[in-house]
Order: sequence, then structure tokens, then C-alpha cells
Amino acid sequence: MFLLSKLKKFDYSIVVLLIGFSVICYGILYSATLNASEEFTGLHSKMLQFYILSFAVMVLVGLVDFRIFLKVHYISYAVGLLLLVLVYFIGAKYNSAQGWFSLPGGLSFQPAELFKLILIITIAAYISKRNQEHLRFLADFIPIVLLAIVPFGLVVLQPDLGNALSYFFIFMAAMWIGNMKLTHFAVLIAFLAAVMGTSLMLYNVYHDSLYTYLESHGNGHWMTRVDTLLFPERVDSSDSYHVDNAIQAIGSGQLFGDGYLKGDSTQLGSIPYAYSDSIFVVVGEEFGFVGSATLIFLYFFLIYRMIMVALSSDSYFGAMIVVGIITMYIYQIFENIGMLIGLVPLTGITLPFVSYGGTSLLINMISIGLIQSIRVHSGEVSE
Repeated sequence: MFLLSKLKKFDYSIVVLLIGFSVICYGILYSATLNASEEFTGLHSKMLQFYILSFAVMVLVGLVDFRIFLKVHYISYAVGLLLLVLVYFIGAKYNSAQGWFSLPGGLSFQPAELFKLILIITIAAYISKRNQEHLRFLADFIPIVLLAIVPFGLVVLQPDLGNALSYFFIFMAAMWIGNMKLTHFAVLIAFLAAVMGTSLMLYNVYHDSLYTYLESHGNGHWMTRVDTLLFPERVDSSDSYHVDNAIQAIGSGQLFGDGYLKGDSTQLGSIPYAYSDSIFVVVGEEFGFVGSATLIFLYFFLIYRMIMVALSSDSYFGAMIVVGIITMYIYQIFENIGMLIGLVPLTGITLPFVSYGGTSLLINMISIGLIQSIRVHSGEVSE
């Protein structure tokens, strides 16, 4: 009866949304891998298994009082940091990034995905100790910067810029919502703007030398992705084919799309990683603007429900966790879709709940489990 009373407090509109995402994921993955090579066949069935497992994990996390993480956040941060260090030395390399641990059964685990949630919990725990008072510059802001910049650097070294940038945006959202003084926040923004402006100038001046260095270390594709967006005259068609083909495929869907299982660009292999990072192209080509807008609306509704959980929570720690998770989702959705329509540079990041990826789905479902736990346990214990 005790567990049943907790289950009744779940936000079942979120549960229904997740079921909807699982159906969308299954159908889109089937289409994206319809004519793929043998190693990619059956990914839709495998992802369904991941969904079933992740749903169970989500429910379990939702039943556990989220405040337990307030007591162990330093331990989880240390373990996560250790994993990021170890993967750099003994991890497996996929798509030029050494960021995965190989597991039995052909599975893999990406610690950078896990650390997003660890960072959210750690920063939320740190800020909640201030009890909504202004963050102090030396005693609060600087330690939080260090908490974020160390994993950021480790993930950049893999190199995995997509996940590293998620740490940055989680940090920025926490500073804004966490009651940082406006003067301090203005100085932070000015500093970041100066760094970005200087970096862009130096990038342009030393472009060729930097490219030669990165290419010699196997990371020349980073600059190609940036050049495709900022300096398209510096790249030829073979370097920008991913983005160019993605834009063309999404545009070909027009209003209602070419129809399910009729996406020639994705099914014939002209869009790399159509089953994972580029899965939005399949949606745009086969279901057009209406299908793409519907998917984005589902994300908006999910975020809206999470905002309502944050507003109804009597726990500052819980509310800060929700803020971090919402930021993580908004960044991933914007980055994944934006990179495929030419708004931002191409990075390796998944579309939440739709792209293929066991680690990504598991972390996303654990995050939703935390949201449910915050909803269920609000009012039970005072901090």
C-alpha cells in the first residue's frame, strides 16, 4: 500500500509522453535502418528492450526519496570524475572520440552522459546550501566553476564537444536560477563574450596552423564542422556533405513529408548516423513540417510538465535539480535539431528519447525518475 500510494503521485502525463516517445523511436529507427547493413538491422527491437529496462529504472528512481542524493553527491561526483579519467586511458574509441567503456554483449557505456546528471545533482546540492540567498563570489561561485570546468576539460579531451557544452549550459542555468548577483552574472557574461570574441579572432588568424596541428592528432574534423557554419568558403562539398544533405532531406519533406518508409535520403545512406545523431532528418523527410513540429511540441509539453513539478516542489534542492534537467533537455534538443538545419556546428549528440543509444536513454529515464521522485516526496521531509 505504501508503494501504491507513491505510484499514485506520479505525473502520468509524463509517463504517457514517454510511451509516445518509445513508439516514435521504434517506428523511426525501423525506417532509418530499413536498408542498412547487417550490423544496423534490428536496432529498433534492441532499443525497445532498452526502453523496457529504462522504464523499470525510472519507476524505481521515482520511488526513492531524491534527498538521498544530497548526502552522497560528493561521492557520486568523485566516482563520475574517475570514470571520465579512466575512459581516456582504457576506453573504446568510436567516431574519433575515446569516450566509451566496452561492456559484454556488444554493449557500451558513455560516462560523459552519466556525468551530466551527476553535475546537475552536485551543483544543485551546493546551491541549495545557500537557502536561496545570493551566491557569494569566492565561497560559492568559484567552487562551482571548478566543479564544472574539470569534467568539461576531460570531456573536451576525448574529444566530445557536444556533451562538454551541455556541462557549460547546465552551469550557466544554475548560476542564473541559483540567485547569483546580477552584477556578478553580468561580469560573467561580459567575460565569456570577450573570450568568445578573442577566440574567434585567433581562430581566423591562425586557422591553417591550427588545422595542421589538429589534423596531425586526428581531430581535424572539429575545424571542418566549425568552418561549415562560420566560413563555408573554406570547405568543399565533401566536407559539408552531412549538413548539406541533411538540410536538403528535411526540406524535401515540405509540409506533410514523403510518407513513412519513403525517406530516400536516409534509407539509401546519404545521411550518416540516421539512426542516432541524425534521426531528426528521418522525421523531417518522412513526416515534413507537421511531423517535425509535432515532435517539438511533445518536447515542449514534457518541459512544461517538468516546470510544473519544480514550481510545486517545496524543496529548493529538488527545484534546482529540475532546472538542471530541463536545461540539459533544451540544450540537447536545440543542438541536435540546430546542427542538422545549419544553425550550429555539427556535434555528436543525441535527440532525447528518439535517437538510438542505450546510455543516453538510461540517463534520460533516470532523470525523469528524479523528476517523479521530486513530485512524489515533496512535503514529506523538510530540509
